[in-house]
Amino acid sequence: MCIDREQPGFTMETNLAAYNNSWYKPGNKLKIMAWYFVQALFFLNPLNPFSGIKVFLLRLFGAKIGHNVLIKPCVQVKYPWLLEIGNNVWVGEYVWVDNLARVKIGDNVVLSQGAMLLCGNHNYKKSTFDLMIGEIQLLNGSWVGAKAVVCANVILNPHAILTVGSVATHSLEENTIYSGNPAIKVRTRIIS
Repeated sequence: MCIDREQPGFTMETNLAAYNNSWYKPGNKLKIMAWYFVQALFFLNPLNPFSGIKVFLLRLFGAKIGHNVLIKPCVQVKYPWLLEIGNNVWVGEYVWVDNLARVKIGDNVVLSQGAMLLCGNHNYKKSTFDLMIGEIQLLNGSWVGAKAVVCANVILNPHAILTVGSVATHSLEENTIYSGNPAIKVRTRIIS
């Protein structure tokens, strides 16, 4: 008897006991553990408003960071060694850079408070819920609004805007404003 998994009504159960992401090796386990504690003390701690210390620590752990980068309190970065930030970048409170893959942020980029960069997801079509990862690029002059989400394999082209609370599941065109979930093009960005 053949089972057609594409037929309506066919259901397959998720089996998280069979989940295996042993192929994914983001870095040395000791380095990951050290970063966990440094992040808890200096990044997630709202009592540390000093951006310079955060920039220093990110560089110490392998991030490539330009000059004049402002990092507000309560910012979370998964793996600094997979992060590249250009010049004149603002990172707002409670930003989460879940960089399971490389994240590249260009010059003059803004990540508003609560924005999320999510380089990972899971394959809901597989019973084993396999991990899927992809890079994110925020090119020069782009802006991710407050509580907006940028998903894996997305590029915000130069001067693109993802508005407050929106979700980018595909790349955004240059000089264009996107809004909604999923984000759609709403108008052209004109810079005077």
